[in-house]
Amino acid sequence: MLLHGYPLDHTIWNNLIPHCQNDFDLILPDLRGFGKSPCVEAKYSMESFADDLKNLLDKLKIERTYLAGHSMGGYVALSFAEKYPDKVLGLAMVASQTGEDSPEAKSKRYLAVEDVQKNGVGNIADQMSLKLSANDTSRKFLHKLILSQNKSGVIGALRAMAERKNLFSVLTNSTFPVILIHGDADILIPVEKSLEMNARSAKSFLSVISGSGHMPMMDEPKKVAEAFRMFLR
Repeated sequence: MLLHGYPLDHTIWNNLIPHCQNDFDLILPDLRGFGKSPCVEAKYSMESFADDLKNLLDKLKIERTYLAGHSMGGYVALSFAEKYPDKVLGLAMVASQTGEDSPEAKSKRYLAVEDVQKNGVGNIADQMSLKLSANDTSRKFLHKLILSQNKSGVIGALRAMAERKNLFSVLTNSTFPVILIHGDADILIPVEKSLEMNARSAKSFLSVISGSGHMPMMDEPKKVAEAFRMFLR
């Protein structure tokens, strides 16, 4: 199951599919409020995202899954692994981290909430598309993708990220394999976050992708697929 980051949807994984579909049966959900998934009135949280995924697996009659989360999707994956560890065959964190927001970062999230409430997602699209990738084609795709998102979903996700907790203990307490994938040119979540997680976890495998930014599944899908295959060894 591949979980997209903020403020995106499942289509960020499209480049990866040809490189993974012979090794895994892929599930690519849109998190609540993004893509084709509806917004909900209830409060958004990493735990509620995790519950949505559990309900999806139950509906599909799938007992256990490998779980890979990109950026915010990594936060959701961690929350799922904390709540439902018996359903996790393995966990991959792609351009993500385990820590909570600093007070400064939390404040910026809530300022972004106010901006989206007043102005929609245009400013988010303009700013984030430049930081997500250095590839012009990817930037154009991502800018259009962000503009297509529902502002209620974006606001819900911003609040959920601001209030998330530190879940590094999920890595240290896990009985399943953990894969950390990070581009060394990521300017949104620096590669040092994965280096630190790997240094503190005896059970993780680290793949640093040279020259890639925050979207390694788009920039270097073959290398990301190679890292995912570590689950099968």
